[in-house]
Amino acid sequence: MKKPKIKIRQRIYITFLAVLFFSYLLTGIISNFVLEFLHPVRGSERFSDYHLLARNNTFILVLLIMFFVTAIATYFLSNSITRPIEKLDKFALNIGKGNFVPNDFEFNEQELEDLNKALNASVKQLAIYDHEQRTFFQNVSHELRTPLMSIKCYAEGINFGIMNPAEASETILRETDKLTELVKDLLYVAQIDNLTTTYIKKKVDLIGIIHASANRQQALADKNGIQFTFVFEESELPYTGIEELLSRLIDNLISNAIRYAHSEIIISCVKKNGDIELAVTDDGAGIESEILPHVFERFYKGKKGNTGIGLSIVKSIAGQHGGLVSAKNLPAGGAIFTITLKE
Repeated sequence: MKKPKIKIRQRIYITFLAVLFFSYLLTGIISNFVLEFLHPVRGSERFSDYHLLARNNTFILVLLIMFFVTAIATYFLSNSITRPIEKLDKFALNIGKGNFVPNDFEFNEQELEDLNKALNASVKQLAIYDHEQRTFFQNVSHELRTPLMSIKCYAEGINFGIMNPAEASETILRETDKLTELVKDLLYVAQIDNLTTTYIKKKVDLIGIIHASANRQQALADKNGIQFTFVFEESELPYTGIEELLSRLIDNLISNAIRYAHSEIIISCVKKNGDIELAVTDDGAGIESEILPHVFERFYKGKKGNTGIGLSIVKSIAGQHGGLVSAKNLPAGGAIFTITLKE
């Protein structure tokens, strides 16, 4: 059974009230004892020098007793406050050194218990963030190494005259495009994951952002013989969010759909059950069952995947707006990616 928590302020009040009570009690007891038993006076002697001296000595004695009682109470009270704070201070220093292991401290004071819970919650978040950062850099080094090695290989082939320059140049340009896209995605990931990055939310038009994104990728869609179909209930749909990130989210969803669609991509954005539901549907072959649970994981790539970062960025941006992401296959074929945003 857990001990009941009390506040430090309450403990101080209770302690000093107790000290005052016992001090006054001791004053009354000792004064009566001294005056009535040790120094009895009566009649004209009541205001004698002897009587006044006895009273003065009594009060001095009481003051000394009060001083020692208060000093002892203060000592134990200060220890009860400073010792847990010292423990939390050492814990905070260990966090600064990169030791992200929660403690098992228990405090009777409610404020200290709340502070310790907050520190432990922060440590858990920092541990997750630290692990993700380490994994991120390991994956980045691998993803960067692959196109760089390919570019180097084909460049050396041209240099030594063992490869067709036209074919090798085409491969180098393709790998350079992949590298450029990867770096761009990495910059977005770093920006989104940065704990100190602040964004300003404002009223934006989701329909306008969708049209702008589709226009940017219209040439690529035309090249692949894919047409866009829009499903909107209104010509404008206001939403309070971060325009730059929302634009990136839609860009990534559309570019992902273009890689897998056969002939059509349906983009819808409607209000549903008090939320805003944004969906991008393609008429491709759908997502393999073993890949489906991992499509939003960072650096997880499907058969036609590019960098394995695009959909993880979608999930991060949706999360920053309090939204949810989902992906599923359709019975008639193809896949649908859905973003649900709180209106």
